[in-house]
Formats: sequence, C-alpha cells, structure tokens
Amino acid sequence: MANYFPESVAIHPYIGVYYSRPEVYAKFGFDRFMYLGSKYSIKHQKKIDRSPYLSDETAFANTLDQIKQAKKGLFINLVTMQNHFPYYNNYYDGSERFTPTGSAAKDEGVQNMVKDFSMGLYHSDQAIQKFIEQIEHIKKPITFVFYGDHLPGIYPTVDMKQNGLALHKTDYFIYSNAYARQHGAKNLTKATKLVSPTAFPALVSAQVNAKVSPYYALLTDVWQKLPVLTLDITENTINNYNTNMQLLTQDGEAVAKNNLTKEQRQLLEDYKLVQYDLTAGEQYLKGTFIK
Repeated sequence: MANYFPESVAIHPYIGVYYSRPEVYAKFGFDRFMYLGSKYSIKHQKKIDRSPYLSDETAFANTLDQIKQAKKGLFINLVTMQNHFPYYNNYYDGSERFTPTGSAAKDEGVQNMVKDFSMGLYHSDQAIQKFIEQIEHIKKPITFVFYGDHLPGIYPTVDMKQNGLALHKTDYFIYSNAYARQHGAKNLTKATKLVSPTAFPALVSAQVNAKVSPYYALLTDVWQKLPVLTLDITENTINNYNTNMQLLTQDGEAVAKNNLTKEQRQLLEDYKLVQYDLTAGEQYLKGTFIK
C-alpha cells in the first residue's frame, strides 16, 4: 500500500541485510529504511532481560516518532525482532508462569522453548497495549495492522503434512484509532475469521471506507468472493518456492478449484494474470490501474 501514500518508511530494529531488505524496500518505492547501521538511526533502544534483540517497545517507540513527525499521509512497514529465535537460551525472567501441556510439549527442551517464547509474547502484549493507548490520543487517522508470519519451529514432533495450517496460522487484528473512527472507520465483521496477508490492503481499505484503485477493487473482490488464498505448506517443507496454491474456507477446510463457480474461476485467473504482470511481466498495468 506504500504507493497510496505521499510518504513511506520501513522500520526494522535489527541489521538490515537479510532478505535484501534495502534493495527490496527501494524497489517497492519506500522513501527510507530505518535499521541498525542505516543513516536513519533506530532510537529508544531497549532490550529485555538477557535477550540480544531490541524490544517491541523499541520498535513501537520509533514508529510513534515517525507518526508524530509526519506532515502528510504516511505508510509504515514495521518488522519487529524481539521474538525471533532461538528460544532455548532462557532470555526472559518469569517464564515459569507459562506451563505448556499436550503431546507436542512432552520434551523438557520443547517445554522450555515454549515458556521463553510465551514470555516474549507477554512482553509484546504489553508493548502493543501501550502503543494503542498512545495512538488513541493522536489527532490523526491511524490504522494499525498487526500480524505474524508463522509459529516458531519448536515443535519437532508435529507432522507438517497434518498440521501445516495450524503451524502457519497466527492471530492478527486491524485497529483504527479514535480520530479515524470519528472520520468513518468501522470494524469489519464479515469474512475476517481466516484471511491471507495479501488481503490486508483490501481489509484496511474497507475498514476506513477509502476510495480504491482498480487494483485494490480487484483485491477486495478476491477477499470477499474467493476462498482464502494460501500456499499448500504440506507439499514441501524444505523449499516452498515451488508449492501450489491452496484454497481454504473461513474454517480452514480445503476447497478444490473444480468446486469454484465460473465467476470465481474467472476472478482467480484475472488475479493471477495481474500478479504476473506486476511481478514478472511487462507491467502493462503499472500506473492508473494501481493508483
């Protein structure tokens, strides 16, 4: 969604080289990328107990700085680092308050990793609550999308083929502050139980009642009219570049492509063609179709 805003910034409170982030963000049109060692310094640096990673509190404090400094519309992409692996080094005090149960956590080593990861989530919850309380009092329309990419790989006995969705399904929420709600933002209630991250731009646009380009209108149709689009993680647990697309109901049940209606199949084909054009094709649609 960066191209919808006059200004865009990426924030990552860690070194920036992994996944070619500086090059990728520049390719996506971001105005600046803040990371450790960049010319845009990471401030408010705090770590928790023995963790080597900067805290979520640090990440949100830097995000808040950017929000307050913005003179016009601003898009922020924040990738946190606090809860990254490893989880076996006993980073946090107080993890004994969490006691994992179930067959996946019988091993003592797994139990300790779950405890430490859970304590990290506890600290994240506190930082998120503080951040929401802060943006609630800012007289600018702010909508905050929070989500994770997958659960940590600390369950070696869990079968990926049987539990691939569960291992990659994380909580998410979309929150609009008081000023945004006063200007038309409303919580979504339909088709939001299970969504693909690719649907977030459409969900945000709907929540804030924004005018959209043809591309985001297409994303809205994909979100509302098709099953959830994801990768079939169970096919290949080592190299997911070659996995097939999977269609899921709101309850996580697989849907065969043959069971789609004619309208749905056409919509899915349109979506594939647009994605190909924008990523690997001649970019015929770049311009008015996107903006």
